Amino acid sequence: MCGILGFASWKAVKNKSEILMGGELLNHRGPDDSGEWFSSDGKIGLSHRRLSIVDLSVNGRQPMSDSTNRYKIVFNGEIYNYKELFDKFSNQGYEFNSKTDTEVILASYIEWGENCTSHLIGMFAFAIFDSEKNTLFLSRDRAGEKPLYYAHKDGIFRFCSEIKGLLHGNSIKPSVNKSSLDYYLSLGFVPGSRCIIDGFYKLPPASSLLLDVEKQKFKVWKYWNLPNQKKIASEPEILNDNFVDELESLLENSIQKQMVADVDVGVLLSGGVDSSLITALASRNKDKVKTFTVSFPGHEGLDETKYARLISNHFKTDHFELNASEIDVDLFSKLAYQYDEPIIDSSIIPTFLLCELVQKYCKVVMGGDGGDELFGGYEHYSRLIWTNKNLKLIPSVIQKKVSQLSTNILPIGFKGRNWLQSLNVNLKDDLPLIANYFDPKYRKKLMSKVDSDWPTPSSDFFKTNKIETEDLLERATHMDFSNYLAEDILVKVDRASMLNSLEVRSPFLDKDLIEFAFNKVPSNLKANSTQKKILLKRLSYKLLPKDFDRTRKQGFKIPLNAWLKQGKYRDFFYNVLLDSNTIFDKKIVLKLFKYQDLGMNNGERLFALVMFELWRRQHNISI
Repeated sequence: MCGILGFASWKAVKNKSEILMGGELLNHRGPDDSGEWFSSDGKIGLSHRRLSIVDLSVNGRQPMSDSTNRYKIVFNGEIYNYKELFDKFSNQGYEFNSKTDTEVILASYIEWGENCTSHLIGMFAFAIFDSEKNTLFLSRDRAGEKPLYYAHKDGIFRFCSEIKGLLHGNSIKPSVNKSSLDYYLSLGFVPGSRCIIDGFYKLPPASSLLLDVEKQKFKVWKYWNLPNQKKIASEPEILNDNFVDELESLLENSIQKQMVADVDVGVLLSGGVDSSLITALASRNKDKVKTFTVSFPGHEGLDETKYARLISNHFKTDHFELNASEIDVDLFSKLAYQYDEPIIDSSIIPTFLLCELVQKYCKVVMGGDGGDELFGGYEHYSRLIWTNKNLKLIPSVIQKKVSQLSTNILPIGFKGRNWLQSLNVNLKDDLPLIANYFDPKYRKKLMSKVDSDWPTPSSDFFKTNKIETEDLLERATHMDFSNYLAEDILVKVDRASMLNSLEVRSPFLDKDLIEFAFNKVPSNLKANSTQKKILLKRLSYKLLPKDFDRTRKQGFKIPLNAWLKQGKYRDFFYNVLLDSNTIFDKKIVLKLFKYQDLGMNNGERLFALVMFELWRRQHNISI
């Protein structure tokens, strides 16, 4: 893993060193080495911070050149099929100066140009400057595991792994983009190419960008799309067994590729289905795989040690049970700074603590991210199927009336309010916004200090971004993969792990596994109204111990609602949100606290407002 930063201008840049000094803010992403390169005319600059995983020698230093010095690359990520590509190009006469996947990307670009990304399997964000064509090519992996931000102003195009690197040396006073803030308050994240800061953008997952440096014009395109084909329901057991066998083969192949490194590769073992399957298949390919489980003293609901211990003992792993320390309120501020765009997900805290502890023992670990989206693991999938099945007999006019009344009468945080609100959605064609943190009514009230007529563009997001299919579950899993996974789960893991200089790999996000899940596996083998992860659990019966608990669903979370009843966390949240500089309407904030005290579920909503305010103030972002 690494941090990358660079710029490209049509004329010489006077303060080029100052711009690249933003790379110092990326040291946590790559503490092992660093490098910079400027073109002789001062128009191009590239910077890199390296976390050494493959070819630990100085030959892996970046920015890296090809043998002709025509091309320069900076790269963040891992290419899991780099050995096959290395052999392919070597047989064609390409002379490598290193054994890195970085140089393999360069060779791929020389061979296939802008189409090189279709040949790369892995997680990546990279930039290649072609001095002959005077172009800058950027690309990002299919799922969005590795981040890439950019800004373009006054004839200078700049890019970076994290926004904080772009803010450094920027003469523009950053301000919040109101539309993006509305998305954050509604969805919990800012989707797609949008960015919460005006004038800044994300390169979306599975996308590439080509900049003509002289003309300062660029284009962005998708080089890969999530499969969307109609699938027939599976046949009886013989066909289902074929699906299990193919899943096993694909997952094992992905794990084999992701275990390749010049350092130890461990497994984050929660004792759930996903991580246990990864442990089982990793143990086939290596003895005494390192596995890690973290417990949080004083919070029995977060203790997974006994479940992880069962799997560890069965597969004879080298197991580490780590205890997290008490969570200090200062950690909220630390993480608010690290997350370039705040996300409404308090599990960033235990995720950070997990990474902080694991990095003392291992430099690379594999985790189970993606399993829920690919194979129907979330609770709301079963709820959607149940709702669609059981509410068809209720006239739509009644459903819409119930939805309207729940919005106007039920207090925010009331259990079931979001589901009642979603009754106005026709599940035959659309999708409800399940995790709707603040509905349009509350967003307008909450932001009334900033704008008396606050815009609510996120209200139509699901309607305008859903795929066209009659399969409700396919609609939902596509939406979650393209948005929740990319903009919340993977962001959470990248920032938390990189802050601790730890690389986290995700075997479920292998290209072949993704295409298998979305192109071949029928929905009835993913989830129904009473079951989730049906196919994965079938594989678990084949690979895991008989007494393994397949019914539990342990979310990685903190007891936030309990914390906010009283004490230091309550005081901290209260002081941040009722400070004189807060942008949020204090009447609404006090109402959230009041409802919280009455037993409503508003902890995550209060967390959302606190993290945004901490982020805005630390980066000095105006509104």
